[in-house]
Amino acid sequence: MTREQFIGSIDQGTTSTRFVIFDKNGKLITYHQMEFEQHYPYPGWVEHDPYDILASVDTCIEHAVYKLSLLGYESSSIRCVGITNQRETTLAWDSETGQPLCPAIVWSDNRTAQTVQKLTENDSVDTLYSVCGLPLSTYFSAVKLRWMLDHVSEVKEAYENNRLQFGTIDTWLIYNLTGGIDKGGALVTDVTNASRTMLMDIHTLQWSEKAINFFGFKGIKLAKIVPSSSVFGKITKGSLQGVSISGCLGDQQSALVGQKCFHVGDAKNTYGTGCFMLFNTGSNPVFSDNGLLTTVAYQFDGQSPTYALEGSIAVAGSSIQWLRDNLGIIQSAKEIGQLASKVKDTAGVYFVTAFSGLFAPYWRNDARGTICGLTQFTKREHIARATLEAVCYQTRAILEAMNKDAEHPLRSLKVDGGVSNSDECMQIQADLLDDIEVERPEMRETTALGAAIAAGMAIGVWQSMEELIDVNSENKTIFKSKISDKRREKMYHGWKEAITRSFGWADVLGQNSDDVLNY
Repeated sequence: MTREQFIGSIDQGTTSTRFVIFDKNGKLITYHQMEFEQHYPYPGWVEHDPYDILASVDTCIEHAVYKLSLLGYESSSIRCVGITNQRETTLAWDSETGQPLCPAIVWSDNRTAQTVQKLTENDSVDTLYSVCGLPLSTYFSAVKLRWMLDHVSEVKEAYENNRLQFGTIDTWLIYNLTGGIDKGGALVTDVTNASRTMLMDIHTLQWSEKAINFFGFKGIKLAKIVPSSSVFGKITKGSLQGVSISGCLGDQQSALVGQKCFHVGDAKNTYGTGCFMLFNTGSNPVFSDNGLLTTVAYQFDGQSPTYALEGSIAVAGSSIQWLRDNLGIIQSAKEIGQLASKVKDTAGVYFVTAFSGLFAPYWRNDARGTICGLTQFTKREHIARATLEAVCYQTRAILEAMNKDAEHPLRSLKVDGGVSNSDECMQIQADLLDDIEVERPEMRETTALGAAIAAGMAIGVWQSMEELIDVNSENKTIFKSKISDKRREKMYHGWKEAITRSFGWADVLGQNSDDVLNY
């Protein structure tokens, strides 16, 4: 690969999309990012317009390629493209027209609480755990698709007429970028995204008939499951027409690859819209006894899969957006660290950011956002700090669960994602973790980098993992705890008390019923 050849990465996230261009050393050359509209039609509901997502990808590609041209490089210098995407978000479209049948239901959407109740009337939440590594939850794609079939007449009709195509964001993007309905776009999903649907057998990496029948999806159209690093097809229009899409990973797995967590025991935590910790468990799936998820970490073409344990937090960066957009406490997300640093503590305030329930290790769909400990002394600075602390407390809870499941406790935690840009937040995290160091790379677009690595490995930009040693390895920042054990445990005890105060509020408010929330 010459100096003028680059790798493009589509990073399609929950609230924004970006197209990032890297060189072989993992240096970020240029990028373009744009937010797209979030839809909240009812409490607990979160929707996206599938066409908004596609348009945001096209826009980011064109703008980033234009910026690259201003640096003196042709679009042809981009050798391949990788994709990383928000996982679990569920789409349904007509296989004969290619048109969406309803809005995409986002991963954090909680409308399916009653669907979960119905599915577990005669079975436990872990009825498919040995098959797919996941509990029945509002979180995963199959539950969302079941809701669509039960509540959206267009989806039900398409299924009955054998025209229903189910897909996650990766499938929707690859299908449309490689030609869509007009040019026979590729209908594929990579193993990491498929592992989040509840429909893939975690052992065989194939669709599970048992899971499909459990949800009542017999005969449904599903994408072909493929490795994370392989050529899926070529882009058919725009500045990158003819360029191969050769890598695809769900966003959290992509960050694991981008942080080069290729050895058993390596772990990373991504502080994005949500917060997600993954722990590499090697070539065999490990099933948790402590509320964690078993997932596929990655699979490169021609190689066996690598697995991971995962702890997921539904609300992280989105709580900062909430402070900005709903309360007006801050004008931009960057302000929160500055505001939080103006006070030495939260003055006893705890903010349980359970806007749509709690994920690992609590798994409480009935929890709702709760602020405890308010007094007349409380200022916006305390609320800002409590918002950052909420992410860090939940990260500690997940880390404790991982240490119980893992043979070797973690000694360092690699971090990335937008919230990790806050030194204040990362110091709070290190303070709460005691002897576990928090390690942050200088270039923090590691989610996009992971997809770029997968794409580059598929076409020979890198020939082996060893060639990745120097990629994004310079100028790391290490955060270490600065508080006493007594203060740390007092803070964490308060958090555990606050968590219990959030339980059951959905039932009190009647938000677990979808009787009147039909289309």
